[in-house]
Amino acid sequence: MTITASDLQELKDQFGERFITDQRTFAPYMRDMSWMLPEGEPVGAVFAESTEDVSKALAWANKHVVPVSVRTGGSGLAGGSVSYDGGLILSLHKMNRILEIDPENGVAVIEPGIINAEFNKELAKEGFFFAPDPASASIASVGGNIATNAGGLRAVCHGVTINWVRALEVVLADGRVIEVGSKTIKNVSSLNLKELFIGSEGTLGVITQAVVRIEHIPEYEPYTFFACFDSIEDAGYATIAIRAAENKPVSLELIDALGVRLVNERNPDLQIPQPGAGLLLGQAEGQSAKEDVEEFANTCREYGATAVMFEEGNRLFQVRRDAYPALSAAGMEVIGDVSVPIASLAEAIHNIMAISEKRQRRVSILAHAGDGNIHPIVECGEGIEESRAAEELLDEVCEMAVGMGGVVSGEHGIGYLKHHAVTQLLSPDTRDVQLAIKKALDPNGILTPGRKL
Repeated sequence: MTITASDLQELKDQFGERFITDQRTFAPYMRDMSWMLPEGEPVGAVFAESTEDVSKALAWANKHVVPVSVRTGGSGLAGGSVSYDGGLILSLHKMNRILEIDPENGVAVIEPGIINAEFNKELAKEGFFFAPDPASASIASVGGNIATNAGGLRAVCHGVTINWVRALEVVLADGRVIEVGSKTIKNVSSLNLKELFIGSEGTLGVITQAVVRIEHIPEYEPYTFFACFDSIEDAGYATIAIRAAENKPVSLELIDALGVRLVNERNPDLQIPQPGAGLLLGQAEGQSAKEDVEEFANTCREYGATAVMFEEGNRLFQVRRDAYPALSAAGMEVIGDVSVPIASLAEAIHNIMAISEKRQRRVSILAHAGDGNIHPIVECGEGIEESRAAEELLDEVCEMAVGMGGVVSGEHGIGYLKHHAVTQLLSPDTRDVQLAIKKALDPNGILTPGRKL
């Protein structure tokens, strides 16, 4: 449908200065942190400040059959929030308030634009924390965490985002507002629509509020350890053994030698010993944290660790948070997100390195090793053709992961860049059911079309 000046005037009348048509102003909101570039120019952007704003914007887009890209923090890596030619950008970054912290019920009510790290900073003042902890927590919004069902560094012990969401307020494609879930711990009073929207990447509705679970900050300081390995596959085998132990770590992360070297160059104060092949980094919490970490360190020695170190606190974990920015700055920019069963972790890492060698393109390994989520990061020169060549390598990694009983995305989402890979994972009947749900909730197909589903 062709959008006229009169159609755009409707948005100007409803939103005033919150509707932006100057491309120089809305250009930063046209893409995420992936390599994907927008195709064409949107008609404009609505900088929503309330649920009512979102409802009016979607009702307009639905009426005129205009595709909508939804954006909060813009930290996505799958091209999910990249704008559409002739589309409407719906940005929720101004909806960033904490509406309530309810210690008695162990929940908080938030808007989607609140940044994860800022949310936890405010919760800490009350003695609480929100467990989902992506490495990009300083820039990632909680709304984005919910939209992709993000995991992060503490998923081994605390689960992923879906385990921390009690209820949602969602605006549907036609502007209707619904509430799903409740503040209660138990709720089987209706169909569980809440979990339908978590991880849906803005394709079924737009999340405008969330009731999330919060927990008391542990009484004891955590203990962190790292172990250096001359074989990254051995680090994978050590991970499998640690996960099989009675006491589970809170976090268990893997960084290859290149990642460690680049982090040390950027932040020499960390003083992380350089591994021959990979660094396994883990953490335990609670009264027995020190003893647990010592046990994990001994397991690493049994699997060939050449150096082991542990200390109280979180300082050592900065190496993991710094790893992707350091690799990206060095030209390792195209990132994958496969997940495999834990017992297959070492084999999957071996297979990724074989794919790298076959294609003669360097691949660095970061992994949430404790939950089997591997992020292969591919060397990429300048230009779209280089990016596509790197994505082709990751397509082969996805095929490998699916063949091992894994999935093509563990936490970053499908977005645009992995949309073609969904057919590898889902049977035709399963995909038909998903598309039927999409059609029921968004019959005009305006919400993030051509992505996720």
